[in-house]
Amino acid sequence: MSRHLVLGGILLAALAGGAALSQAPAKTDWRDLNHNGRLDPYEDARLPRQRRVADLLGRMTLAEKVGLMLHGTLPGEGGNPMGLGQSYDHEGAARLIASGVNSFITRLDTDPARFAAENNAIQKMAEQSRLGIPVTISTDPRNHFQVTVGASSAGGGFSQWPETLGLAAIGDEALVEKFGRTAAREYRAVGIHMALSPQADLYTEPRWPRGTATFGSDPATVSRLAGAYVRGFQGSAKGLVTGGVATVVKHWAGYGAEPEGFDGHNWYGRTAQLDSASFRQHLAAFDGALAAHSAGVMPTYVIPRGATRNGKPLPLVGGGFNKPLIDGLLRQDRHFAGLVVSDWGITNTCPEQCRAPTGENPQGFAIAMPWGVEALSESDRFAMGANAGIDQFGGVADPAPLLQAIKAGKLSVARVDAAARRVLSLKFQLGLFDNPYVDPQAAARVLGDPQSTQLAEAAQRAAQVLLANRGGLLPLSAPRKLWLSGVSAEAARAAGFTVVDDIAQADAAIVRVATPHEVLHPNHFFGRMQHEGRLDFRPDDEATRTVAYAASRVPTIVAVDLDRAAVLTVLNDALRHSPRSALFGLFGASDAVLLDLVSGKARPQGHLPFELPSSAQAVAEQDPARGDDSRNPLFARGAGLTYP
Repeated sequence: MSRHLVLGGILLAALAGGAALSQAPAKTDWRDLNHNGRLDPYEDARLPRQRRVADLLGRMTLAEKVGLMLHGTLPGEGGNPMGLGQSYDHEGAARLIASGVNSFITRLDTDPARFAAENNAIQKMAEQSRLGIPVTISTDPRNHFQVTVGASSAGGGFSQWPETLGLAAIGDEALVEKFGRTAAREYRAVGIHMALSPQADLYTEPRWPRGTATFGSDPATVSRLAGAYVRGFQGSAKGLVTGGVATVVKHWAGYGAEPEGFDGHNWYGRTAQLDSASFRQHLAAFDGALAAHSAGVMPTYVIPRGATRNGKPLPLVGGGFNKPLIDGLLRQDRHFAGLVVSDWGITNTCPEQCRAPTGENPQGFAIAMPWGVEALSESDRFAMGANAGIDQFGGVADPAPLLQAIKAGKLSVARVDAAARRVLSLKFQLGLFDNPYVDPQAAARVLGDPQSTQLAEAAQRAAQVLLANRGGLLPLSAPRKLWLSGVSAEAARAAGFTVVDDIAQADAAIVRVATPHEVLHPNHFFGRMQHEGRLDFRPDDEATRTVAYAASRVPTIVAVDLDRAAVLTVLNDALRHSPRSALFGLFGASDAVLLDLVSGKARPQGHLPFELPSSAQAVAEQDPARGDDSRNPLFARGAGLTYP
């Protein structure tokens, strides 16, 4: 009599949307994944991973192998194509899995127990497929403050740490590793196996909206901390362990060198501007993550104009189609043997609505980034990407174009086998074939762990940068009367302060403001959400007027959320009207954390991970490919004060 896995507990009442939470199944010696009543080699956890991969690969049809090369999006409730919502569209997900796709990004925002149950339901669907291949579930970062669709996801109970730039402001590898271990534990608790991070991009163009998720402008610092991030998430300096989370370091390479800071998600930001020397710096930033054996690498969207390999210019095509960039610089020169995952939507067609949307015809979901290969057919884009070195295509779930490329002789079966082997190997390495299920009740405990919350809040306190403390204003002891702008009165009262509406009654003022930005491309899907354009505070800005008003009346503390490299010259000048004033640069902090720093319950420890330019003209004149090269910066990289 054969042995097989007996599923314990109650699964979701119905795959079409039942609300009952599932429990983890009881784990016995093996799982009969292909439902044949026999223990086959790929089902046998005692065998070496390579043997199991080879056995399963030999059982797969060409269509099933091609399915492994797609990394789709788990649709959200109501069929939301971006996957947003509190539950999945189960019928839609079942169709995708039935088509052979078994790697997906999740963008759910729900409580931990339900998140775990939803992911269990996805694994149950996969278990019922012909070979029972489990689903790999990935996510954009979830443990920080900034949320932008296509770059990061909303929380759902995950511990809240400073932005990646904040971790860079601390600069402590051990802390970054600890963050990685904590976040990985939370990911695995809800059934997430792959982190589409870290960003080892250099933040060299101050206006770039994705700089907040980097480790700053210095390649040595980025390399060091990205390596620590990978070690933390994956569980070892030698690579991924079974209980770890696979990292996909991105975006190989030169993504941050975009003129005017326009981002490669958009047609108007499709080209980076580099030269051989600056490109070497952008490549070097990945050294630490590669040395830590990141399970995956994601090439950049952008066309790396000016970049070279062995003295020869790279082709003027996006990173996912660029063979010298992937097969040459990554695989041959750096001996990377892991999974190469494309960024999302690079094989889609970009119509006029995508390239030049209007108010009457906005971009909507016509999302595509086939930069440099727009004239090719969709099938030819898949073939070119796969032949350049892509193992898995992000954001797509239709196997037909790849199958067409194979049929036309433009993509070899051997290349498909190589990609499929890497995808399967990672699934085995993660332990998914032996048990992909999680315990929803345990997930609620893991994501509610007070120790994780304390670690995250301590990191928030350490990550903030004190740029000025004139007259020794800080720390500001309580009880004091405060006038507030942009700061929660409730948080101030909880910190022991009295909040007043009349500034004449205040002992001091705290003003919290955002870095300036403009909506320069309101009709583009990503452009309308990204912070673009100017970085400088101007005299007629509301934030400047508020700071000037406060500083002319009482000692004033200004805190600027630095999601980009703000030009603080006007604000700094306004503060000089007060003999006692202070200026903070924030990299992901709650109001409670800011007030702890103001009161002296915590000491600021951060140092700027990039310079802050002195003027808009200096920003316009700097080289987007080189970090910290603006003329006469107001604050240099590394600036940061603390209290005696």
